[in-house]
Amino acid sequence: MGIFKKRVNEFPTPWTCAKAIREGGPETKLSMILMGFGNIIHGQIIKGLLYLAVEAAYVVFMIVNGFGFLRMLPSLGSVPQKEIWDEAQQIYVYTKGDQSILILLYGVATVLLTVLMICAWRGALKSAYKAECLAKQGRHVNNFAEDLKSLLHENLQKLLMTPPMFFIGAFTILPLIFMICMAFTNYSKLDGHLMLFDWVGLDNFKALFDSTSILGSTFWSVLGWTLVWAFFATFSNYIFGMIVSLLINRKGTRAKGFWRFCFVLSCAVPMFVSLLIMRTMLQPEGAVNVLLRNLGLIASDASLPFFTDPTWARVTVIIINIWVGVPYTLLQLTGVLQNIPEELYEAARVDGANSIQIFFKITLPYMLYVTTPYLITTFTGNVNNFNVIYLLSGGDPVTDLSSTAGKTDLLVTWLYKLTIDKQYYNIGAVIGILTFVILAAGALITYRNSKSYKEEGGF
Repeated sequence: MGIFKKRVNEFPTPWTCAKAIREGGPETKLSMILMGFGNIIHGQIIKGLLYLAVEAAYVVFMIVNGFGFLRMLPSLGSVPQKEIWDEAQQIYVYTKGDQSILILLYGVATVLLTVLMICAWRGALKSAYKAECLAKQGRHVNNFAEDLKSLLHENLQKLLMTPPMFFIGAFTILPLIFMICMAFTNYSKLDGHLMLFDWVGLDNFKALFDSTSILGSTFWSVLGWTLVWAFFATFSNYIFGMIVSLLINRKGTRAKGFWRFCFVLSCAVPMFVSLLIMRTMLQPEGAVNVLLRNLGLIASDASLPFFTDPTWARVTVIIINIWVGVPYTLLQLTGVLQNIPEELYEAARVDGANSIQIFFKITLPYMLYVTTPYLITTFTGNVNNFNVIYLLSGGDPVTDLSSTAGKTDLLVTWLYKLTIDKQYYNIGAVIGILTFVILAAGALITYRNSKSYKEEGGF
């Protein structure tokens, strides 16, 4: 380790783009125009040719397609598709018009490709300056084979991180930026904007925040229920899971493994299967209502409105979520309880503390300290809990026919309906952005003000 530190200090790496531009020789400065030129001059021929090939490929792409994509990005196209009657064939022929969705996608992809090209240009410039500095100092300049070997040793992180970063960029960053851009357009089925649409700025956000409109009033109603649902779904699971875990883990409970097995067994059944079974059982002619009629608890021609009354439906989905969620909370809290030092309990008993004092002074603070990140992620997951709501109630009941959301719809299920059923992709994109902003801000603020963050290592 001492030899390694000595070598690092002996050979610092001051190869930055600013120094390359300021202090680099002619071959390095020429590398700003011809990528890899400096590497070729200093013997790194293959590496230099690769940089040059990347630059050539980018230039060819921009000349052939890239500049066209960027040129059409501000307007998103202007030529609509037309329907023309063909007298010869006696059919309607559709002329090819601009497709704004492809123009937007290709334009965003071109911008991202340009950003990657800038990163490659910076890497080529620093590499050329490094080769120049090493040559001037009389030190060894790696050849291509040695650069490849370095990927298995000191540059291993570059080898391992490049493929994941490529897929993250292609399948996460690109769609995310594309969706954000879509929120500022009128891309929807309304007024025939699916093929050719325009930029509308913040009009979609204004429409969503306008509580006097149907869309705005629906948004605020759905947002309020989403937050209420997430709160009760999170803390009801946590409280009941805590109670069950305390009962199982107390010293007087026998066959602890059996009771844990009973709860874990329910986790083995896929959640969507359990939810679909419960949905069937709670229908007006389902097993629950039929059983209640046979027992005489309700009238023979009556049914409990589990999914037809707004209040009943909301209470029902919360209770069923407790049933499917408590086993997972039990597993989390069981591990926490088993890791609380027994010495803390013994010291508290010696000081005369009773069971309630021990719980509120030792057990509960320890559990909250350890599980605060879990609570934050659970709350976030419940805001986006598509499965429970969609598979149980489908967002129903719908009491306002002019609204696009039901009384149990969350933001995520409403977004699904707007995009899949109504094809209001622009409004769906706005809802996705707002959901992300609300969750990200809430999670960061909550975590940074929690003891888990402020007193790390306190327990």
